[in-house]
This record gives sequence, structure tokens and C-alpha cells, in this order.
Amino acid sequence: MERDEVECFLLLAEELHFGRTAERMGLSRARVSQLIQRLERRVGAPLFVRTSRRVTISAIGRRLRTDLEPHHRAMDAALARAVATARGIDAVLHVGFSNPLTGEFVMKVTEALRGSHPGLAVEICEVPMADPYGRLRDGEFDVQLQELPVREDDLDGGPPLLTEERVLAVPSAHPLAVRGSVSLEDLAGVPLLTVEGELPDYRREQHAPTRTPSGRPIAPGPSVTQMQEALVLVAGGRGALLTAAHTATYFARPGVAYVPVADAEPVGYGLVRRAGNTTGALAAFAGAARAAARGAARGVLRTAAPV
Repeated sequence: MERDEVECFLLLAEELHFGRTAERMGLSRARVSQLIQRLERRVGAPLFVRTSRRVTISAIGRRLRTDLEPHHRAMDAALARAVATARGIDAVLHVGFSNPLTGEFVMKVTEALRGSHPGLAVEICEVPMADPYGRLRDGEFDVQLQELPVREDDLDGGPPLLTEERVLAVPSAHPLAVRGSVSLEDLAGVPLLTVEGELPDYRREQHAPTRTPSGRPIAPGPSVTQMQEALVLVAGGRGALLTAAHTATYFARPGVAYVPVADAEPVGYGLVRRAGNTTGALAAFAGAARAAARGAARGVLRTAAPV
């Protein structure tokens, strides 16, 4: 198998979208299709099921993904170690971020570390919305900055470094769009988009609660795996999205209004790592993150109490 075939297959298995896969690889959609078709000819069976509305992975594709992923990660890690050695770097830390706000913060921490720890290289990548813990558990990430709480027995999370308010994304023509703020009780009047994927129940309830504080049911809307997909559905009147306040800044778009949710708990972000995974590189990154949180400017991004 060619390396570009492997990378294209694994990315498409993650994204289940030819356009997003092409964008991440820096290729055309046609080239992505060619690579997948070439790999399917090698296998002798379809790896994906394509319809006019969605792409799903076949049973053979799922097995191939399971078999290939650890080898692909090992190759990437081996190459990273060789590059680090050639550059005189002592360690490489792989850091995940859950959204644009946390990604911007991770970049600030990385810049700070270049001066204080020149022998530490930091590679960053986005955490999939639909699988918030998978890459961390698989060892692809050493640590990630993401929403709290984390209630997984095999992961350690927190304390919060940053907090921000919650907003409700609604169609701009919806009656709630003209309000100065809404309450959690107002969620009973609009279906909430849900996140499809490997999310524990408490994370699903965080993104899309099923009842208001008084017990009124909240209708579930369509399920999504990406933020852009969610906002397209919101703009099209298919539902509303309960999200963090930074979304209004990073994902402003026609047809979508963002209304503050006055009585919602703020979103907290903290570092999450595998339980027991303690290294000098992780300690250095955590220390730089705490310092950056204490010095972060107030605004959409609000620092929590210093750790």
C-alpha cells in the first residue's frame, strides 16, 4: 500500500466526508476519490458506502481501519523521533485541542515553550467532535485541552484553565433570535442538534440536554459530527445548537444568530491526559499553560482562578 492511500483511507474513515478529507490532505476531491478507488481495487471490495447524502464505512473498511491505525501511528511516531533527533530536540509532545479557541490558546503555550524549553517540540491537532477521547486513549495525543468535566476512569482532567459563557445558535428568523438572552427553559421550544459519535452520556447531556431544569422535554434535532455541518442545519431551520460563546466569533455566518443563555453553567476547559501518564514534557506544557491562563486577556475568553 502507498502511504497516500493509507492516509487518505484513515482520514476518510474519520471524517466520512470527501470534501473535508480533501481539505485536510491538501488535495482535490477527485484525487481523494481516485486514491480510495485504487485502494478498493487492491482489497477487492468496497471500503465505504456512498449515497447522495452521506458516506459510511463498510464492515471490511472498519476492520482495515482497526488493523492499519496502530501501524500508521507507529510510523508517524518513528518519523517524528528521527526529525526531532536531527533538529537536536529532546522530546516531541502531541497536543490536541477541541475547538478554535482552545487551539489558539495551545498555540500561545507552544510559543512560550520555545523560549523556555527549546528541546521540546509540540505538534498540535484538532480533537474530533464526535470522538473526544479516542485519539488520546490510542496514544496519538499525549494531552489535550478540552471541555470539562471528564469522568473517565482511565483519564485525568482539570482543573479548569479557561472558562466562557454558553450561547444558543438559532436561525436568524427564529423568534428567539431577537431576544437579548434566553434561559434553559426556552430550550423546550426548539429542537437541539445532537452530536453523533463516541460520546459518553454526560457529554451528550452537556451538548444537548433532554429536559429543562423544570423537567419539560427538549426535542432532539438532527445529529452532526462537525461544527460547520451543525451551523448549516441551524441556518436551514433544522434546529438550534447549544454551544460556547467563542462560536459566535470564530463561526459567524449569515442565517445564524447567537443568543446568550443567561442561566447556563459556563464552559470550562482543562488539560486531559491518560491516567498515570506523567513526563517532564507534560509537566513543562502544563506549567506553561497555567502561566498563559493567568495572563490571558479578558473578553470572550475568561481565565479561571489560577491553578
